[in-house]
Amino acid sequence: MNSALRLVNSTSGSAIEVQDLVKSYDGKRNAVDDITFSVREGEIYGLLGKNGAGKSTTIKILTTLIDPTSGRVNVLGYNPQKHPLQIKKRIGVVQQAESFDFTTVENNLKVYATLWEVPREEAKARAEELLELFELTDVRKTRAFELSGGQKKKLQVARELMHDMDVLFLDEPTVGMDPIMRRRILDNIRKRAAGGVTVLFTTHFLEEADYICDRIAIMVNGKIRVEGTSLELKSKYGGLRTLEITTPDTIGEAEILKLKRELVDSELAQEVMLEGKTLKILGKGITKVLEEILRLTRNYIKSIESINLRDATLDDVFIEVVNNQ
Repeated sequence: MNSALRLVNSTSGSAIEVQDLVKSYDGKRNAVDDITFSVREGEIYGLLGKNGAGKSTTIKILTTLIDPTSGRVNVLGYNPQKHPLQIKKRIGVVQQAESFDFTTVENNLKVYATLWEVPREEAKARAEELLELFELTDVRKTRAFELSGGQKKKLQVARELMHDMDVLFLDEPTVGMDPIMRRRILDNIRKRAAGGVTVLFTTHFLEEADYICDRIAIMVNGKIRVEGTSLELKSKYGGLRTLEITTPDTIGEAEILKLKRELVDSELAQEVMLEGKTLKILGKGITKVLEEILRLTRNYIKSIESINLRDATLDDVFIEVVNNQ
């Protein structure tokens, strides 16, 4: 990467600085509600939350697409409202929404290289590398709009990686991809961060955030509720444990709702979920009330294949934070 681009104008050592940021689209409800955070140069910062939590709106403000209602924002030392061009020259952005022209996969990469003034031979080498990395070689002559959903997403990410950047904004970059491809992309992002690129990353795959992020913030209704490393968040909610009960039988939705009501109302658990034929019961101090939980569960599950009790994961932390706001 051009060393001149590595100079961050901020004196704080942060590539991204957000202070008291508010965004309202209608003047009544705040999509982003007074949030403050910073991202250090070379850090991978995860912004997690349910749909509508304010993640994408935050990224749109930071990438100069929309203006904030109030608050202070700096990206590489620049105010996005006052210096949008200076910021756009030094960032990469992968948004949730698709944006393709009618040309082929290969030409999409060439167009981006031209837009970013990547030297011809370097652009050719990068295109070949990315086509192979994203398993797009076999469809290189296919028009973008003819690709599958997963292939379109891969092209969307590959296009953005055709050029150098100081900050990379990734909004749900691995949607529609298989686990092997997702891990390959995450490893590529980690490599870039190790080289000094700052990454702001949103995802609904919490295991991705656990794997890749240096720090994580969880947003609920436009506010940042918790922030820290994955280890810090798990430690803070360390009392959480998950009881997993697998059954060979099919469990009806009505039965699950009744069991959830019994366990939550009696404060034996905080959340009850069904994934396939595995019942997941999340709570604090489960070991102390395990016998009572199993007794009540037996009213709805007649046959049990396996029982597993595990410590908190980032998924558990997320559920705890979101459900208790």
